[in-house]
Amino acid sequence: MDSLLQLTRFQDRLSYLYLERGHIEQEATSIAYVTENGRIPIPAADLALLMLGPGTTITHKAICNLADCNCTVVWVGEEGVRFYCAGRGGTHFSANLLHQAALSCDLRARRAVVVRMYEKRFAEKLDSGLHIQVIRGKEGYRVRSAYERLSREYGVLWQGRNYDPQAWGEGDPLNRAISAGSACLNGLVQAAVVSAGYSTALGFVHTGKMLSFVYDIADLYKVDLIVPLAFRVVAESTERVETRIRQSCRDLFRGNGLMSRIVPDIREVLGGDSDRGAGIGDVAGGSESLDDRAEGRDIPWQHDREDS
Repeated sequence: MDSLLQLTRFQDRLSYLYLERGHIEQEATSIAYVTENGRIPIPAADLALLMLGPGTTITHKAICNLADCNCTVVWVGEEGVRFYCAGRGGTHFSANLLHQAALSCDLRARRAVVVRMYEKRFAEKLDSGLHIQVIRGKEGYRVRSAYERLSREYGVLWQGRNYDPQAWGEGDPLNRAISAGSACLNGLVQAAVVSAGYSTALGFVHTGKMLSFVYDIADLYKVDLIVPLAFRVVAESTERVETRIRQSCRDLFRGNGLMSRIVPDIREVLGGDSDRGAGIGDVAGGSESLDDRAEGRDIPWQHDREDS
């Protein structure tokens, strides 16, 4: 493969696949999932995110193929609810990262991003001079109101967010459903973030965690998509809620065209245009092969001009 531009664009890919207790190996130009029940081919070039759960082994060739196909691989805990580590993304260009870093380090610019995120989520105009803490308070009120409304709508008791990863089975079905669905959403958002060359750590509303920006972007969709889905799944049955919500998330992501929205939404809230992935000619949105062909090559930046 000469360039990642030959691959399926992020927004046109399958959203995610969660696997556990099996072996993944190379198969022709793709990979296969092997268990005692048989061998299942997986279209690596058309997959955005592969989540590897407990009991999973993978060969070196399979990992190399997934990297070359720009499929983000994430190692997670049982039911996909704990994040351990992930592979690198599919771009050698840092323009998006530099833009994100500049915004996060400037208080006024950061506040403007937080305002855009809030307005996009709740369709409510804010005074651009509001302090970030005030915006967080307004956001918290909106989210709590959404939980209370959904509790009445679905007839499911809501006793607050209570999630302890060390005592997963002790959580009530609704909290487990929200956590499992959020893990799927976070994984997909992380795949988009790293594929477009942004940092997962440089958040605006969330700060101080290595996945702060993932949480920021996931929150654009969580209350509208994941939380209502969790209430519906639990209202139908309290059995196997983790498995059922993961399966429902795939249908929901596809039905809402989430794959085509994430990267453009990131660019929108950061004050830029949608990423059209035009390649080297468009530094901010381009991709390159994940080998060393770009090593030693300098990309011209606007601030490198003599008159800047």
